[in-house]
Amino acid sequence: MLDFLASSSFFAIALTLLIWRLANVLQKKTGSMLLHPILVSVAAIILILLASGIPNSAYQQGMKPFSWLMTPATVCLAVPLYEQIRVLKKNLPAILTGVLCGTLASLFCVGGLCLLFGLDRTLSVSLLPKSVTTAIGAPVSEALGGLGAVTVTAIIATGILGNMFCQAACRLFRIHDPIAQGTAIGTSSHVIGTTKANELGAVQGAVSSLSLVIAGVLTAFLMPLMATLF
Repeated sequence: MLDFLASSSFFAIALTLLIWRLANVLQKKTGSMLLHPILVSVAAIILILLASGIPNSAYQQGMKPFSWLMTPATVCLAVPLYEQIRVLKKNLPAILTGVLCGTLASLFCVGGLCLLFGLDRTLSVSLLPKSVTTAIGAPVSEALGGLGAVTVTAIIATGILGNMFCQAACRLFRIHDPIAQGTAIGTSSHVIGTTKANELGAVQGAVSSLSLVIAGVLTAFLMPLMATLF
């Protein structure tokens, strides 16, 4: 039975959708931001795979048809960009400045902490692109000698934390302007954070979508320079 489930794409996809739905219901019932659906879903699926003995490789293989939908889903981020194109053009200098400052702050903070704690070059390079989307961060990290698995884990963790706490952080630091909120969220927590930005408002979502793209490109150019420090 387990062999059949392990080899079935239907099982992997059905399990993922079911756990995701239950995680959303749990979060709405409790109202706790600590029970974020992504975090709960990841933990629940890991526990189920360990308890059932189904290897992660089999689960990943079963999820491939579902993963193909990620590309068109990502392209849909262009919709809010088109809808808010006038706002983006008007505030483009401020957005570019904010993304540049945020990207540099992320790289220097991570790099500084890696040097402070004496991490080796491989691990340091793996952690540097934590704030950009996986599609950019993982290949750049691996090209510079980093570990793709560590990079992906850092990126996902950063995105989840950004999604969970970005609204509270904006209140704490009194960031009320939609342009500033979107720039900060997109630059620091990529696609996962952008989903929260879309919940805050259309302008925040559009600016966050643009910011995550620019931050990814800047990181790809700046990372080789940062890597020379290790």
